[in-house]
Amino acid sequence: MNLYTINTGFFKLDGGAMFGVVPKSIWNKLNPADENNLCTWAMRCLLIEDGSKLILIDNGIGEKQDAKFLGHYHLHGDDTLDKSLAAHGFSKDDITDVFLTHLHFDHCGGSIKRAGDTLVPAFKNATFWSNKNHWNWATHPNDREKASFLKENILPIEESGQLKFVEMVNSQSSMVNGQLLLQQSSTLITDNFSVITVHGHTDAMMLPVINYKGKTIIYMADLLPSVAHIPLPYVMGYDMFPLTTLHEKKTFLADALSKDCILYFEHDPINECCTLQQTEKGIRQKEIFKLSDL
Repeated sequence: MNLYTINTGFFKLDGGAMFGVVPKSIWNKLNPADENNLCTWAMRCLLIEDGSKLILIDNGIGEKQDAKFLGHYHLHGDDTLDKSLAAHGFSKDDITDVFLTHLHFDHCGGSIKRAGDTLVPAFKNATFWSNKNHWNWATHPNDREKASFLKENILPIEESGQLKFVEMVNSQSSMVNGQLLLQQSSTLITDNFSVITVHGHTDAMMLPVINYKGKTIIYMADLLPSVAHIPLPYVMGYDMFPLTTLHEKKTFLADALSKDCILYFEHDPINECCTLQQTEKGIRQKEIFKLSDL
């Protein structure tokens, strides 16, 4: 089994939206904003080579949007999905499974490409994985979130016949004795790949859990976009249900600390991975390192 970091480039988002109620005087020291209050964020995906499976987790913003749309997000950097795959000896046609943590455009935009006047899967040989709850949420979006769910990123996946749904043990996460139990999947793409589901950022977002070299690596998606989001109050303004996120973070971090898990960050512009430790201020990052260092 091999894991590869797949960088698809950087983009910019409003710093206040990314850090929620945390004052700029604090968060600006963590990810300094430009003159327009925009901070740089990564779109860091993960490639898993496990036996005959080549699984890509998320795929960035893609290239099919028009210049006006892309201009809002200031894409920059030398990395692209194709270049990153090629650096490890692969192409899009080699991918067997595309696992989408959720269907916001910066996570699934690379799923679909333009072929003349039509939209087709960019991964012609892959199965695309979502779950029924999130798919319904994304295809019937609320007014606040619909700008993040672009039909051209989503509907062609289903139309292609390449879409499958991860089956979940329960329909949603639940509370037992005051503790939030994170929902787990019953579908396994491989024996080393499972899923937990969270509902604060958007409904039924999936966090892949990978067993690798005796370690448990968790792909954080937007539950913890960066190392800077580990402290509990650091909840994004983009989250649909901030208090749910807060409870999910608290439960998740305690569990990840007790199991000595490694966190893999999708949006942190600098840090790929970290472990956790208990401090006087709560759970914080311990060691920070690259995936390739494992």
